[in-house]
Amino acid sequence: MIINPDEVSKVLKQQIESYSSEREFSEVGTVIQVGDGIARVHGLYSAMSGELLEFANGTYGMALNLDEDSIGAVIMGSDAGIKEGDPVKLTGRMTEVPVGDGLLGRVVNALGEPIDGRGAIAADAYRRIESPAPSVIMRRSVNQPLQTGIKAIDALVPIGKGQRELIIGDRETGKTAIAIDTIINQKGKDVYCVYVAIGQKASTMARIIKVLNETGAMDYTTVVIATASDSAPLQYIAPYAGCAIGEEWMYRGKDVLVVYDDLSKHAVAYRAISLLLRRPPGREAFPGDIFYLHSRLLERAACMSEEYGGGTLTALPIVETQEGDISAYIPTNIISITDGQIYLESDLFNHGVRPAINPGFSVSRVGGSAQIPAMKELAGPLRIEFAQYKELATFSQFSSDLTQDTLERLNHGERIMEVLKQPQYKPMSVEDQVLILYALNNRHMKDINVGRILKFEKDFIKYVDKHAAHIKEEIRESGRISKKLEEDIDAVIDEVKEKYNYG
Repeated sequence: MIINPDEVSKVLKQQIESYSSEREFSEVGTVIQVGDGIARVHGLYSAMSGELLEFANGTYGMALNLDEDSIGAVIMGSDAGIKEGDPVKLTGRMTEVPVGDGLLGRVVNALGEPIDGRGAIAADAYRRIESPAPSVIMRRSVNQPLQTGIKAIDALVPIGKGQRELIIGDRETGKTAIAIDTIINQKGKDVYCVYVAIGQKASTMARIIKVLNETGAMDYTTVVIATASDSAPLQYIAPYAGCAIGEEWMYRGKDVLVVYDDLSKHAVAYRAISLLLRRPPGREAFPGDIFYLHSRLLERAACMSEEYGGGTLTALPIVETQEGDISAYIPTNIISITDGQIYLESDLFNHGVRPAINPGFSVSRVGGSAQIPAMKELAGPLRIEFAQYKELATFSQFSSDLTQDTLERLNHGERIMEVLKQPQYKPMSVEDQVLILYALNNRHMKDINVGRILKFEKDFIKYVDKHAAHIKEEIRESGRISKKLEEDIDAVIDEVKEKYNYG
């Protein structure tokens, strides 16, 4: 065997050049107690709150309690493979999720890992789930409408891009349906959507994903799921993960809609974690920082100023009430953080009014600044007339002798109630809504039987599409109804009534 000294020296030189005297250092602690998804760890003196910890079996945890002699960590997943005496390593990373366009159309868990069986996600970057909300200087006022496609909302409680509008009501009153309709209505409007499910049944989620796929909404939507069977820590971080995914697009100048369904279950998950971590309980056994839990999440919704990209993040948190009690602890907390609420009532729902929105309790603090001029003009009198009708309807039960004026108001109120009804998963364009509300406000429906109002709506819109497409085009372009256009609409309504025999 011939040894070439040149080759040997060459290899030695390469080895010496690539040698590094830097040592890899990672702090390691020990599990001293584990159970109920919580691990108490000794050591790790340089751990930060919210930092990721790695257990011996590869499971991750998050440091939440930094006590004097130990750390209280929540385990992201099952604690079955973790036992006392196991080593725990500091990762030096805060909890983060993958972000970017690769998440569009995907279903992920609270850690951003795909659960739709479609392989790995090509992430553009990673983003911390907890990040500071944009400052006042970085924001501008909300002035663009986010169309939900639901007449009762777009007319009476308009939502603007960058707003936080709470959807509140008892269980089974159609809260999720409103959020899903809003997502479906963003098709072709260049709005990215994130739907976060917290503590929902897996069967419910399968149905929602099926609807989003069938309507083509999954093309611009990311679904983040922490089901009822997932651990409390995963339910706790899910909305922050969803917000981080949406924020990435907002900071790139895009419009984003994030739905948190629902924050009542989120609060319950956080309460469970806090009690297991031995944090002192307060009102209704919730920890003292329960308000901060939701305020730091919802404050991240913003309408950014042009210098910072001009993107928007609109938040639609959902809260479930018990027996319509909106003065309970969590509902009042979130009402005080948001810019208004859409209140859904069980009585209305049971009487066949869908969506079951109560315009008396529902409010948007952004108001008309998030409406096109035509809608603003038509919606103003509508709210007053609806409120008057509700009041008159209550008193008219006790009186048989009613004046002609009262009868007309009651008659008109019934038609308002009927017009505001809308089938699920059938959002309506703003031009169609304007036309219908115009016909309602100008008393064109007063001689139509209440039972035929919804049929008249369909016939009217169909007729306009076929014979007077310029009307919708002008409303879309100018956002207003000119005098000339009013005459055209009146003529079309008369033609429809005559043709389809309404009267």
